[in-house]
Amino acid sequence: MTSLLPSTQRALLRRLAVEQSENRVPSLIAGLVRDGETIWVDSRGKVGGRPSSTDTQYRIGSITKTFVAVLVMRLRDEGRLDLADRLDDYLPGTAIGNRSIGSLLSQSSGLTAEPAGQWWERTPGGDAAELLAGIDESAVRPTPNHGFHYSNVGFGVLGELVSRLRGAPWHEVMQREILAPLGMKRTTLEPVAPHAEGLAVHPWADVVLSEPAEDAGAMAPAGQLWSTFDDMVTWVRFVGGDTGEVLHPDTVLEMRSPGSVDDGPEWRGGYGLGLQLMRYRGRRLAGHTGSMPGFIANLWSDPDDATGVIYMANTTSGMSGTFSTDLLDLLAQHEPRIPEAWEPSADVDMRLLELTGQWYWGPSPYVLRIRPDGLLDLAPSKGRGRASRFRANSDGTWTGLDGYYSGETLEVGRDVEGTPTHLNLNTFIFTRTPYASEAPVPGGVAGWRHGR
Repeated sequence: MTSLLPSTQRALLRRLAVEQSENRVPSLIAGLVRDGETIWVDSRGKVGGRPSSTDTQYRIGSITKTFVAVLVMRLRDEGRLDLADRLDDYLPGTAIGNRSIGSLLSQSSGLTAEPAGQWWERTPGGDAAELLAGIDESAVRPTPNHGFHYSNVGFGVLGELVSRLRGAPWHEVMQREILAPLGMKRTTLEPVAPHAEGLAVHPWADVVLSEPAEDAGAMAPAGQLWSTFDDMVTWVRFVGGDTGEVLHPDTVLEMRSPGSVDDGPEWRGGYGLGLQLMRYRGRRLAGHTGSMPGFIANLWSDPDDATGVIYMANTTSGMSGTFSTDLLDLLAQHEPRIPEAWEPSADVDMRLLELTGQWYWGPSPYVLRIRPDGLLDLAPSKGRGRASRFRANSDGTWTGLDGYYSGETLEVGRDVEGTPTHLNLNTFIFTRTPYASEAPVPGGVAGWRHGR
């Protein structure tokens, strides 16, 4: 484990200790990940009379949903389903049969948050047939089906979708396709010692109550998994794009893209494809929170900074909402990244140099640069505007990876001598000078003139 400065460790430990003490958390373990390595981890409180360790299991609640989402995306990448497919194509007979698989993943199907019957998190669960039979018209909320509405039921449905298409229980598929390849040996459907006991803390007295840990049955894909800090480090790396052979990093990037927005007074949180999203002080965080009776967990990855934060606690409620981001703030404050020394690149495609520099979309100046990773970057030369990165294709064109031009094709126009004269970006013509007359600008160019 990479060691932080003693002053940084003390600041982090104090924040951890304040969280555990002031909120009366029976046990709490938290840590930070940078560049794929645990750089700090510590715990307060005890499990079975001992301090919690990185191998102690806690229930991770809705972080379970991220594993189910990965299983669905694997099916998509194999061509077994399309995210635009209707639920009726696979699980017919529910009141949301006309909703898409993608809408279930992005929490925008309009399906009720909880299943019919008793509080599912504290009672034994039924089977899939019972769950699906309960999704009648009363389970569809008035929220428009394209709007954000968090649904635990939706992930119970997605777990059954995986089971049907794979011909095995979803958790067995998860073990085979995710946990085993990534070496996550301590992530399980049921607790395996050493594990914390789920506890509720009395609001007005220092006493605790044991919470039940029932098998949720068909609702287990919504929040039943148990895991350890060490396994969650692996999962932070996965969410950040270090996916091994389980998923292509581009698929995880797709999962991190907003699919629906929790539209409050300010856009701070949303949902991708099975991943929660948070915007915080310039950071774009992806991961998930987790809550089950007796347990709270958080896992957030900042792919841009290759940083992550994890905590797990055995308490039903009472944790502050800023604990995770406070730890990230302390790291940034005490030990910000020191940039690597710049050196000229050894593998720049020199043929691309003629494309770099100033281009104009009409009168608006843009700059095209070659990134260290070989991608092209097109962005306004000043101020805000449409900016995108582009990846080369074998036919000489480029495909946008993000921003307004995501998925769009960039073509380079050349004169008879092969010199670049313009860029055609999905009908938008960029020229070397503002509205260059020799370029195929739509509507033609009459030329610049003085006055009116």
